[in-house]
Amino acid sequence: MPEMTPARRRFALFALALGGFGIGCTEFVSMGLLPQIAQDMLGETYTASPEQGIAQAGWLISAYALGVVVGAPLISVLVARASRTTMLLVMAVALLVGNVASAVAPEFETLMVMRFLAGLPHGAYFGLASLVAADVMGPGNQAKGVALALSGLTVANVVGVPTMTALGQAYGWRAAYVAVAVVFLVTVAALWFTVPSQRPIAGSSRRGEMSALRYGQVWIVMGIAAIGFGGFFAIFSYLTQMSRELAYLPGGAVPWLLATVGIGMTVGNIAGGISADRYPKQSMIIGFPMLALVMLAVWALVGNPVGIFVAGLAMGLANSFVMPSIQSWLIDAAGEARLLGASLNHSAFNVANSIGAVLGGAVISAGFGYRSPALVAFVLVIVGGLLALYGAKRQKGLARRHRTTVEMEITEPGTGRTPVVSSSR
Repeated sequence: MPEMTPARRRFALFALALGGFGIGCTEFVSMGLLPQIAQDMLGETYTASPEQGIAQAGWLISAYALGVVVGAPLISVLVARASRTTMLLVMAVALLVGNVASAVAPEFETLMVMRFLAGLPHGAYFGLASLVAADVMGPGNQAKGVALALSGLTVANVVGVPTMTALGQAYGWRAAYVAVAVVFLVTVAALWFTVPSQRPIAGSSRRGEMSALRYGQVWIVMGIAAIGFGGFFAIFSYLTQMSRELAYLPGGAVPWLLATVGIGMTVGNIAGGISADRYPKQSMIIGFPMLALVMLAVWALVGNPVGIFVAGLAMGLANSFVMPSIQSWLIDAAGEARLLGASLNHSAFNVANSIGAVLGGAVISAGFGYRSPALVAFVLVIVGGLLALYGAKRQKGLARRHRTTVEMEITEPGTGRTPVVSSSR
């Protein structure tokens, strides 16, 4: 990364975070506007059965999440030998086009395809932005760079998603996607003028990035994230309709509810980051049971106008508290495949998004009511927590065998062999 003035460095970091803000808005704004989308695009189905109409509209959330799942590893591998700054700009343009296409989609099936395409650059953008931000900030600042690139996502949940949900309620759901497209238009311009071009990284290769997929621990951690965090999305995907049908909140209160969840996510992310740095395993051991109890609290409180705000705040906080420890575990497990490791986290997170939205919608459509996704969420969190315990135990066993192997090699002088360096991944 060429030398930069302090002012340009700040603007470049803002541009990177702005893209994360736009991604947070486009990923979560659909959840707040499912009733409007269902009424407009699935009118007959929604009129006959609002539950089935809402559940079918929830497929849009899964379509976007599936795009992230497919795009994050695929694009990360394909661009391994390209300039990160150039590809970052390409990803921002792709996100701009995907949201414009979503805004003008004429029918529901077309909208699903556009949401899938809009999700493809999501994970790759965050992976590239994290690494570029680390370079912009200078040596020894990788963790800070990752945190800054993700800060836009955090701000989106507090400010962007509620604001764009209110915009969609007032002017139609298409206006929300247009607003997101404007954010990406500004992001493209900001990246173009502030982030200097970076040459391809020497030694980077597609084979090197693919190497992360050989490690069993990578797949285990992705499974933990995909299942454990699916509980959050089983509820969050349908929280708007829960608030209307169970707590009888007016439409104008929905953005405030989403902002409350966003505040919980922000506080949880900060607390979880501090805890994961100091006590990574303990954070998970405490975090998953805490999250499971919160899911039961959501089931109990979601029918109360005040209780749903309390439940939303607790849900956002507990879910985000666990995330940093899982993220750092996955990046560590990926080894030298830095870009793919940074992208796989978003892929796993959106598998959770898809699983949660599908299962939450399935129980609603089956007639179990709008409270039932909370019980689905409880089961998913319990399974994710058990898988985390298994992964931690497996990692501990691999590390023990590694130490034993090295000690045996060291105690055999004169053999001419180099001590074995086994992997705990």
